[in-house]
Amino acid sequence: MSNKTPPGGLGKTLWRALTLRAGFYDNAHHIPHAQRLALTIVLLAALSQLLGSLVILLINRTTLPLLGLILLLQGVAIVVGYYFWTFTIWKLGRWFYRNTPGYRELLSPIGFAYAPQVLNFLTLIPLLGRPIELILAAWSLLAVIVAVREGLNLKTRSATLICLVGWPLIQLAIGFIQIFRVEVGSTF
Repeated sequence: MSNKTPPGGLGKTLWRALTLRAGFYDNAHHIPHAQRLALTIVLLAALSQLLGSLVILLINRTTLPLLGLILLLQGVAIVVGYYFWTFTIWKLGRWFYRNTPGYRELLSPIGFAYAPQVLNFLTLIPLLGRPIELILAAWSLLAVIVAVREGLNLKTRSATLICLVGWPLIQLAIGFIQIFRVEVGSTF
């Protein structure tokens, strides 16, 4: 395989990200329109999450204003979580290691690592929703570890430690929004 990742559309980019190919993440900055593709993946992940939530909220007969508020909060949490997680990784990388790429350079590989979250609509499957959600979250964490390992040229252990700083905070924020969705959605 060549040193550069061959260009491809959104589908090929998603597939390469889902398979955790180290070379893909290492060369993410060579992909045409990488930052736009990465943001598209993050937005698709948010949309997938919102689709699952929308169905659950409609089943629970949530009022329209509340439905809009909950969906807005969830969508914003995913996108803000992406930028926050990238920021914590970048800051820790700069703090502990020299030659850390710029913040904008990390947005693409970390955005690509959100690819498993595009499958979040599968959380609609009765009784399997929560386990699927946990598997997808772990898969994304592994993808971000690979992206950070390759992007910052670190050992897997160091990349894991850096990634684990922001990940629990993001999971807590998403969990609080889900609890809010369940509590408020079942009240109305």
